[in-house]
Amino acid sequence: MRIDAYNAVSRIYKSSTKVNTAKKTSGSSEFSDKLEISNAAKSYQTAKSAVNAAEDVRMDKVEALRAQFANRTYNVSSEDVADKIIADAETLVF
Repeated sequence: MRIDAYNAVSRIYKSSTKVNTAKKTSGSSEFSDKLEISNAAKSYQTAKSAVNAAEDVRMDKVEALRAQFANRTYNVSSEDVADKIIADAETLVF
């Protein structure tokens, strides 16, 4: 920021560089700030904290699959593979 430009603008508007501060009034005000959180927001916050606390990887499933791979007992039906291929092909846009 150029200081000389600020000074020129200040002179145009005949303003001073003095900062006015707000004064505190004595006594209480009849108005006050209030924050209300809706029930939907509270539910969302609870759900979000539960998701954040959950593990990203379900190790019980991973270990079961590793054991099946190691024992060579993991088997996927050809119908399931075909169904997935068809479902993925339907979502593609050419």
